[in-house]
Amino acid sequence: MSTIRDVARHAGVSTMTVSRVLNNSGYVSVEARERVEAAIAELGYVPNSLARSLRSKQTRTVALVFTDVTNPFFTTLARGAEDAASHHDFNVILCNTDESEAKQDRYLAVLLQKRVDGILLVPARSRSEPVMLIQRQGVPVVVMDRRVPAAQVDVVRCDSERGAYEMTRYLMDLGHRHIALLTGPEGVSTARDRVLGYLRALSEDGQPIEDAMVVYGDFTQASGYDMAQQVLGLPLPPTALFAANNFIAAGAFRALSDAGLEVPTDVSIVTFDDLPAAWAYEPFMTVVEQPAYDMGYQATELLFARLSGQAPDACQEVILPTRIIVRHSSGSPLVTGGPRDH
Repeated sequence: MSTIRDVARHAGVSTMTVSRVLNNSGYVSVEARERVEAAIAELGYVPNSLARSLRSKQTRTVALVFTDVTNPFFTTLARGAEDAASHHDFNVILCNTDESEAKQDRYLAVLLQKRVDGILLVPARSRSEPVMLIQRQGVPVVVMDRRVPAAQVDVVRCDSERGAYEMTRYLMDLGHRHIALLTGPEGVSTARDRVLGYLRALSEDGQPIEDAMVVYGDFTQASGYDMAQQVLGLPLPPTALFAANNFIAAGAFRALSDAGLEVPTDVSIVTFDDLPAAWAYEPFMTVVEQPAYDMGYQATELLFARLSGQAPDACQEVILPTRIIVRHSSGSPLVTGGPRDH
């Protein structure tokens, strides 16, 4: 492996000149620069970024630790984070945890050993320990999408509780009274917040709370399928399914199809976040839309504000709005649900 001294010797210049070319700093004549660049190309020299990081005390890398790389919500969030980091001339390391705390903790240990400059974290669960581990190492961290109530940390998320409240109100305005909520793990704040919004809407409308209509599971298609089968088997099944994320919705949609039920003719279905465009000829699902790109971008900008010392001393919580997009998967039970609503 070639060294900076090999490049200097090959180009007939000093190592200082090579360093100036590499760092684009200080005066170097056009002729000397061309000789150095030619030597770098001929020798296949790769600068030692680790040594440079030790001198500058910066690796110019941040890590994004998130829970499901296959979910388009998180890939869009990652794109926002990457675009913001690129504007600061930083690189992003992507770490997919599959909603596993053990995998998350292994990633965090490696990232802290590698001395990344900051971490963007979508926590697998709403525990404070991972956040506190990062903070004890003096590394700035911003939590995205989810809350960690016991930690003092910057957070950028959407208003899941209000989004669920408004979607439940929308279904009730259509006439639905038997609405099942299929949500994620109880230890994840977004899963709980969506239950709270759903319950608030029912309570304000004077509707009875049916425990069997709220089912906790995982944010996966397989879990969505199982949860939908569970509520469809109730003595008085729901006229509407409210899925807490797009993958749960995809699984629930398949369960309805397997049961011979049509959407929305027999059962309405709504969800948080869109399904991938490739899964349907045209957008079909009524959704609570979250600005995933903006979440990733704003969280990364907040992280860089921490890195540069420009953020306020107090931790920031940025709550982004949601909006309902009505499409073809929802309708009135007076037309679609018939006697099951009575």
